[in-house]
Amino acid sequence: MMWRKRIFLRVGCLCLFLTQALLLSAQKDSLHLELQDIEITEKFSIREVRSASPSQRLDSKQLESMSALQLSDALKHFAGLSIKDYGGLGGMKTVSIRSLGTQHTGISYDGISLSDTQSGQIDISRFSLENVESLQLANGQSMNIFCTARQMAAAGLLEIQTKQPSFEAGRRHRAKLQFGAGSFGLLRPSFRWEHQLNEHIAYSLDGEYLYSHGRYPYRLAYGAAAGDSIAHKIRQNNHISTGRIEGDLYIRPDRQSLWRSKIYYYQSERGLPNATTFYNDYQNAYLYDRQGFIQSNYSKDINESWAIKSALKYQNSYQRYQDDGSLATRPSINEYWQQEYYGSFSTLYRCLENLSFAFNNDLAINHMEAEGIAHFAAPTRYSLQSALAGKFQNDFLSANASVLGSFIQEKTRQGQAAQHHIRFSPYAGLSIKPFQEECYLRGFFKHSFRLPSFNDLYYGKVGNVNLKPENAWQYNLGLTWARHISHWFPRFYISADAYYNRIEDKIVALPTKNLFVWSMTNLGRVDIKGIDVNLHGSLRPAKDYQIDFSGSYSFQQALDHTSQEGASGKVYGHQIAYTPRHSGSGQISLDTPFGQFSYNLTLCGERYILGQNIEENRLDGYSDHSLAYLKNFQWKHYQSRFKFEILNLLDENYAVIKYFPMPGRSIRASLSFSL
Repeated sequence: MMWRKRIFLRVGCLCLFLTQALLLSAQKDSLHLELQDIEITEKFSIREVRSASPSQRLDSKQLESMSALQLSDALKHFAGLSIKDYGGLGGMKTVSIRSLGTQHTGISYDGISLSDTQSGQIDISRFSLENVESLQLANGQSMNIFCTARQMAAAGLLEIQTKQPSFEAGRRHRAKLQFGAGSFGLLRPSFRWEHQLNEHIAYSLDGEYLYSHGRYPYRLAYGAAAGDSIAHKIRQNNHISTGRIEGDLYIRPDRQSLWRSKIYYYQSERGLPNATTFYNDYQNAYLYDRQGFIQSNYSKDINESWAIKSALKYQNSYQRYQDDGSLATRPSINEYWQQEYYGSFSTLYRCLENLSFAFNNDLAINHMEAEGIAHFAAPTRYSLQSALAGKFQNDFLSANASVLGSFIQEKTRQGQAAQHHIRFSPYAGLSIKPFQEECYLRGFFKHSFRLPSFNDLYYGKVGNVNLKPENAWQYNLGLTWARHISHWFPRFYISADAYYNRIEDKIVALPTKNLFVWSMTNLGRVDIKGIDVNLHGSLRPAKDYQIDFSGSYSFQQALDHTSQEGASGKVYGHQIAYTPRHSGSGQISLDTPFGQFSYNLTLCGERYILGQNIEENRLDGYSDHSLAYLKNFQWKHYQSRFKFEILNLLDENYAVIKYFPMPGRSIRASLSFSL
């Protein structure tokens, strides 16, 4: 075992050494961002139509017109993406692409993937939309082969791009102050500062504070039958207080090079409300989070054929769960620390005008410590991932393929460590333009896997160090069509995709000797069939007036096919928990000289809270309507923006997760000043 670890570390160090050597020897010949793989100069609407894998995007203008405060609010408008929301601003929120599970969904922040080896899932409630430039969701794999190996490893990738400094001619700085307030004690001040030191160097600083007491009213039915009494309650212990600050430094030595560094810090303190069972929703439990990271990206076009890109990141996370207890329970405190060291290096070679290849390498070391848990394993995971990808693209055909190799080893301070893994994951995608119009037929195949989390492997008596990774197979066939119809109907786009996903060796928790002692095991299999439809467009009925509209619809049949025998037989062929068969969203906005008016709608069909699809487990569907008004003002060099929103307009009483009710009708308002 020792010689394997030494070889593993030496290979990783060699990759990082080669990264620095290539960077130092990079010539100053010009590529000038003309490689199609970099796709900086290509319009996104074209990439979206031509992509072999379904891709959806929201830019800053669309995000401003939405009634969205947190990242999860905007993501509800993506087809095929499921959000688990535990209620209110302080509730945990996770995402899952096409029912593959949150652990199969990768999330990148300014080009570098986020990670959480403790649970395997990212809580997106900690991300604000205030400094986001765009959100992009790719099922399967992006057409951009010049990326990190970790991004290629995920079954689907959500890319978050934050705003970059931009300056008007003759100006070297920009500033923005904003203050927001709303129902349930919501307060949200924020600021942004951008400064250009010279023609090569610029930086930005962005910060935000958010507070809400979270005591919103909801209705609780005493009994399941129609006509049972209704109690009006107030959500308790649901407060949240968060702070975020991040700074970016941009250095462009020449037109062929760019170096970007980011420092990020976030902390939060939130109450954890109890599930509304037994007519008691209060508990003395709290969650404290602190997370910080520093990351750096460097890219350079060496000449007309070669380009390189590298990234380094260090992340430190702290989490404390505190339960003050009650008359029946004792107080408890559990603390967790996570550290990650991450490095990536990618090489792009363009051998022909339409043909290019990329070789991407990642090395990551993840370590976890805990207090308050007896005999904790204190695991460390070493991950080396390498991907070889190729891409061909012309006016009528886009094709890309890749193979990813993953090499993982683990060690623990005490107890048995999980077995090491070697996996190879292929991908192939094709998009064909059969006619002269912007109409494409597309399809892709991908195999991916997700490693067991540290909780799956080492959590007390529940963990199982012999777990195998979950394996996922994805198949997709689709059609995209975009057209400029007329001057008053300048843009229309529609896409439709049918897909089939299969997950094997699914990690599930099963009781062992009694109902209070569970164990993680590889037993599950899930077969997922679905259809995603997206459309968006714009109309110009008159001068100074524009209507933008978009909509999405998803059908998902995600069935448990684990076993027809034993306990699993009761849920065989049933829809998996919290997966609606029908869901969708819509948005329409009207730009006028008097401001922008927008209407947003999200729809979700009925679901089941457990794998057994019986009436007792059924959770009703819901619809959420909101209205927003946005007005920009300008006086000399000063700009201001006012936004007013009405959320859950119909005051519908619903829950995304049963026993965790969502807020009813509420309002928000914000005012910002920029110079």
